[in-house]
Amino acid sequence: MGPVATLSSSHEPSSARAPLRPMLATVAERVPTGADWVHEVKWDGMRVLVDVRGGEVRVWSRNERDVTASYPDFAGLGEAYDDMLLDAEVVALDGGRPSFHALTERMHVSDRRKAVRLAATRPVTLMVFDLLRLFGADLTGQPWSARRELLERLDLTGPTWQVPAVHDDGEHLLAATAEQGLEGIVSKRRSATYAAGRRSPDWRKSAHKVTHSVVVGGWRPEVGSAGRLGAVLVGLPDGSGGWRYAGRVGSGLAGTAGEALAVRLRPLSRDDSPFVDDVPSIDAVGTTWVQPRVVIEVRALELTGQHRLRQPAYLGVRTDLVPADLEEVEDA
Repeated sequence: MGPVATLSSSHEPSSARAPLRPMLATVAERVPTGADWVHEVKWDGMRVLVDVRGGEVRVWSRNERDVTASYPDFAGLGEAYDDMLLDAEVVALDGGRPSFHALTERMHVSDRRKAVRLAATRPVTLMVFDLLRLFGADLTGQPWSARRELLERLDLTGPTWQVPAVHDDGEHLLAATAEQGLEGIVSKRRSATYAAGRRSPDWRKSAHKVTHSVVVGGWRPEVGSAGRLGAVLVGLPDGSGGWRYAGRVGSGLAGTAGEALAVRLRPLSRDDSPFVDDVPSIDAVGTTWVQPRVVIEVRALELTGQHRLRQPAYLGVRTDLVPADLEEVEDA
């Protein structure tokens, strides 16, 4: 057992550095089968690394931002073990199901006192799926099966964290997640080492794709209001370093959601469209173009063959992602 757990009390960004960047999955053409594969639920949340050293807990986003202040929920992990590094997903449950929209209420909070209050009323759960360091020993060179065995022996079951089960039958799990309204599954090769900061075919994701991370390239005012945000124009990577127009998003931006997004976009104004292709005039008229720096999450019926979002709705800002992360995702 370690000493009493602590979280960094400073509201300023930490001077410490993230221990590494997480391993990423490729997109599966089909669910892999065979004895060398194991399958997990793919959670709709925020990917994090949780670093426990000497009882102090730090939480890092996948793009190496220190987000410890946002999640006091996990301070108790420092009381369980003195030194470990966990790969996990932060999930907010709404009616028993993960809700990214609910999670956005926690993701953007940097004031620790406010985060403590929110933890009591809008708790989150840490879904732990990998162990990368234990008692100072680097485990990334060990096969997944060895890391998983150690993780399960730690018995990390707490009030706001858990180690979800793994499954041998991926196709059955994929069908079950569809029935339960979950995001999908991740299939992992039992013999695979941990490829930090890389996207590897040893991890393959199969998603019931209903949400997309997109970059904002412009915004339009609400009808009858020159300053109030009514819709945003969004894009996806074109594979060559540019942004392809993916559609206009207006649903979900009423009230405080739109006001908060507008605050982020107004300082980013530019003279021309950031998209490499032409934006239809019906969408472009009245648009204030912005630098493509803000990533948001949207829910849509589908992404069409022309790379356009069908009936998209705004869910929230992805402060855990930068535009370069989308290039990695879409190129997979």
